[in-house]
Amino acid sequence: MKERALGTEPIIPYAATPEALAKLCPDLQNWPQSWCVEPSDIALGERIITFIKPFLLHLLDQDLATKTLRRHRDHLWMLGGETIRRRQDDFTLRRISIENTVLLLLSDEGGPLIWPRLSEQQQEAFDATCRKLHRFLYTRADKPRGPEKTTHKFR
Repeated sequence: MKERALGTEPIIPYAATPEALAKLCPDLQNWPQSWCVEPSDIALGERIITFIKPFLLHLLDQDLATKTLRRHRDHLWMLGGETIRRRQDDFTLRRISIENTVLLLLSDEGGPLIWPRLSEQQQEAFDATCRKLHRFLYTRADKPRGPEKTTHKFR
């Protein structure tokens, strides 16, 4: 079986195991605290982790380069933080599930504009990860129903 190095620890791309995920995202359990604005955000952050974890495992199955895996990981962390921030700023988003909030922020064109503003190149890289996540969520067998209808325009 082929191995690829991630930092100094090897990961096995064709075995998307909890161990491989832990090597890719050693601080995954700390992400909710890093996104937290108020104490209730921690539970929401944990639900975001549960929602995106299958995608992280899917990425490990793709035999991607270490740098690419890290880039996607970092963009998913940014998406989680932006999701929590948007819920803090927009009371109407608090009325829908956190999973549907994530789905509303994603499209086949990319993700939300990140604040503070990213460079155009950084936003395009972030959008590539969001498109990949969007495709994954809408093509898997247990795909989500889709976001609840809203009149929000996020871009």
